[in-house]
Amino acid sequence: MCLALSVWDVLKEWWEEKGVLHDKSVWVVVAVTATVLVGVVYACRVRRKYFTSKKTGEGRTVTLRPPKAVKNPQPQSHYLKKSPSPTGTKTPPGGKSPTGGSSTPGARSPTATLPPGGVLCTCPSPRLTSPAHQTSICTCPPKTRGVKVCEESEQVNYENERDKPSTPSKEELELNERNLTKESGPTRLGKLHFKLRYNFDKNALVVTIVKCTDLPTKEPGVACCDPYVKLQLLPEKQHKVKTRVLRKTQSPLYDEDFTFYGINYSQLQNITLHFVVLSFDRYSRDDIIGEVVSPLSQLDLTNTEATIALTREISPRSLKGRGELLVSLCHQPAANRLTVVVLKARNLPKMDITGLSDPYVKIYLLYNGQRLAKKKTHVKKRTLNPVFNESFVFDLPAGVEGLDTISLEFLLLDWDRVTKNEVIGRLELGGTRATACGSANHHWSEVVTSPRRQIAEWHKLRE
Repeated sequence: MCLALSVWDVLKEWWEEKGVLHDKSVWVVVAVTATVLVGVVYACRVRRKYFTSKKTGEGRTVTLRPPKAVKNPQPQSHYLKKSPSPTGTKTPPGGKSPTGGSSTPGARSPTATLPPGGVLCTCPSPRLTSPAHQTSICTCPPKTRGVKVCEESEQVNYENERDKPSTPSKEELELNERNLTKESGPTRLGKLHFKLRYNFDKNALVVTIVKCTDLPTKEPGVACCDPYVKLQLLPEKQHKVKTRVLRKTQSPLYDEDFTFYGINYSQLQNITLHFVVLSFDRYSRDDIIGEVVSPLSQLDLTNTEATIALTREISPRSLKGRGELLVSLCHQPAANRLTVVVLKARNLPKMDITGLSDPYVKIYLLYNGQRLAKKKTHVKKRTLNPVFNESFVFDLPAGVEGLDTISLEFLLLDWDRVTKNEVIGRLELGGTRATACGSANHHWSEVVTSPRRQIAEWHKLRE
């Protein structure tokens, strides 16, 4: 400050000597310069204050808008609907909350019980949110899992399958299935003709699929089928081949050779030929007619020049080793929808070289045999007893009353990153095919006659 005053005194004395102080133009220039400097300083301060407040958020006014209710999309809306969460805690309108007080009209909290080993979660542990068509997935310990799924404008009752006296036991269901088989009599599925020869020079097994005879029709009203044959070597399941499809015939003639290299003669005793006869379907999955299992340990392949011709009866596909699926269903007539809960599966076959599988489930809703909607679960990696615990809601077609024309198709598949996903087994509930299986028919009948009740049951998977 003192230095500035001293400089000012020196300049003032010099201006007085030169007579500059008496010149008006000089004072005008000084005034303009001072004004400009003051303006620049002020602008810099304002700009600095603006950026500082913007960074810190000080002085900002927040406008609060009144909350608005979210409207559900109409049935004809193009918006996707989200499935209700199986872990939500809601009470029916006008009902009592778990603590005993009255709840609001929009809150619901139905109590739930689960059969032994149930898996739908009601614990307060963290949850993972699934995609839009699925609900929350629980990560709680298995000991704290229960059932809580169905949601509707009416009160929902949950049924424990262990406490239901009308639910048949496993022995009764198997007895019913055996009785159905006896009543229907032996099923004629035709014959498979094939030839075998072993080449010692190339260490190769040559299998010739010659023909099939007297194959059954796909449906009673359809005269012909489109058959082809798949072949694989057990137990490795690594060598898989198939013939071409022959159209509209019940006695296809293939005469195709398949050579399997790298098989030593000593390995033949442990190899089994597994033939599967199928009927091609352009619009859906191919229908399995039957299978033929032929162990090589029963054959003599020491003669390299001789070819062994064999004829085997085609038998129904064995259900052993396909596993079981636990599903829960709830029909809600007022909302005209069907809630499906895929709980878990067990005893699945080994699909990978590692001896494990990567299973997931696809669910189709069918109306008069036509697929209307599809949903699927997450993939469970490296397990033969997956726990899915996922809920899905299917909106039934408008004007449909009851479940007479509705059916469900479950496909349990093995996910593969490289090759096509392979079907492990399937299950059909409702429709005309459900009557072929005792457990499926009983489960669907319970769902039809007991609306608004969540009913769970185990089912054997078919292929």
